[in-house]
Amino acid sequence: MAASGERAEISVRKRRVGIKRTETDSAVSGGEDGKHSSSDAEKEKPLLSLQPGTYWLTRIVLLRSVAFIYFVAFSVAYNQNKQLIGEHGLMPCKSYLRSVKRYVGGKIGMAAMAYTPSVLWFFDWSDMDANLDGIALLGMALSGFVLVMGMANMVIMLTLWVLYHSLVNVGQLWYSFGWESQLLETGFLAIFLCPVWTLSQVPHRCPPSLICIWTFRWLIVRIMLGAGLIKIRGDKCWRDLTCMDYHYETQPVPNPMSYYIHRSPWWFHRFETLSNHFVELIVPFFTFLGRRLCMVNGAIQILFQVVLIVSGNLSFLNWLTIVPSLACFDDASLGFLFRSGAGAKKAVLEIQSEDVAGRTPAPTKGMLIRQVVNISLGILIGCLSIPVVTNLLSSRQVMNTSFDPLRIVNTYGAFGSITKERTEVIFQGTLSPDPKDPEALWEEYQFMCKPGDVYRRPCLLSPYHYRLDWLMWFAAFQTYEQSEWVIHIAGRLLSNDSTVLSLLDHNPFQGRDSPRWVRGEHFRYKFSQPGSASAAQGKWWLRKRIGAYFPPVNLEGLRGYFQSRNWPHPHLQQNRK
Repeated sequence: MAASGERAEISVRKRRVGIKRTETDSAVSGGEDGKHSSSDAEKEKPLLSLQPGTYWLTRIVLLRSVAFIYFVAFSVAYNQNKQLIGEHGLMPCKSYLRSVKRYVGGKIGMAAMAYTPSVLWFFDWSDMDANLDGIALLGMALSGFVLVMGMANMVIMLTLWVLYHSLVNVGQLWYSFGWESQLLETGFLAIFLCPVWTLSQVPHRCPPSLICIWTFRWLIVRIMLGAGLIKIRGDKCWRDLTCMDYHYETQPVPNPMSYYIHRSPWWFHRFETLSNHFVELIVPFFTFLGRRLCMVNGAIQILFQVVLIVSGNLSFLNWLTIVPSLACFDDASLGFLFRSGAGAKKAVLEIQSEDVAGRTPAPTKGMLIRQVVNISLGILIGCLSIPVVTNLLSSRQVMNTSFDPLRIVNTYGAFGSITKERTEVIFQGTLSPDPKDPEALWEEYQFMCKPGDVYRRPCLLSPYHYRLDWLMWFAAFQTYEQSEWVIHIAGRLLSNDSTVLSLLDHNPFQGRDSPRWVRGEHFRYKFSQPGSASAAQGKWWLRKRIGAYFPPVNLEGLRGYFQSRNWPHPHLQQNRK
């Protein structure tokens, strides 16, 4: 009986313990379930702030920035191409294309396209001015759309790239600046930021490729290292820190701030030069040291370019260099540029919330193909970068050079040497029948922006670009035999040619007879001293004559010169027009 009673008591105790364990297990289970449900609830909550590591907004900023540069570049082309490479331009692109056609065997085929990639091969050449205007206007329309809307697809960006490529490759001397290749490389990378067809600021099924973002970062690294290394290896003044004593006065097209910054104390110019070396040779490596230092690099590079924009007219070069710097920032750091609670920022927050909740959509076949394309882009840029990196490491570094015909990956650099004195070529004309007559009145032509009249304030132009003004800066420290196009301009001025005169700011013979003689005078220019008597008289510049750049010429005397170069004689051309 006692045994059976103990067994019964033990059985009761076990049941009680079982009940307690069940309650405990239920409590534990309920707690865990509560935690899971709490966690799930947190995941379901929409994010209130953008998280780092995504580049949806970065893509919008990059596309708008590239579109802005394209818009400026095509605007320059629309306003100046006819005068420079049009039917009656200084270097007609029709003549250039014909010479290429003869060189490759007289046929327009793959050889011609490989030598000079341009859609102009397929156009009717009977009205080349209309062709050039059509390309420029289409480029302005497409880039304006992307700039305003903040969205693009591969078709639009590829079209912009092909159109600008077509102009650069027939632009000859007038499109020989380093920023042309830089825009083409930047524009090529921008193609791969976009979906193929979709037009949306935030296309859910086409996330920005991290590979593409890194190609932009690699571009800014190469630009800055190229610029820094060419300086260190080039002019001695970069090593003894005196280059900035001259730069503001002797740069191609100074602006009003250049006038004042040039007179800064010597120690400030030394500080500028040291800062330049730090920004171009040290800071680019921050790109590879994590998110925060990468953003530091981007911020410093943008600030550096803004300083250059303020202190000179370097076309759209500095504006363009800002573009790849923007790739150093992700959505979290660029969110302040977008309106909260609406539009692209709201869409990105929703995408990030879905990612946190684990509701990322399964990749489609198209997304997988796109990943292959992105990987292929990375491999392409890597392979094409080999000669570029080799050039950077070489003691014989060259700058602003392309190693492939499509200019996909290029070398860059600027101001490897600094001119210590500013010289200018001034065109002068006279109605006198005898150019040697001491009583002859020589009247000066004025260009749009380059120094001429000492009383004219330096212009504020950037990001716009007067191509002829820039090339006149190069011509001034060469001879007219090295820059024969200068004599071509002189011949056009002798006939009061409206095409060339539209590139100038002032024609002293406007509404009068054409000049009988034109000459080129060589002057040395210096900024006047602020507060000096000259400045009080309104003079921004002081100048001293060096001598004749080219002797007085007239139309009859230039006939043989023009014929030997297959240039149409200005007088005959004027009659045709």
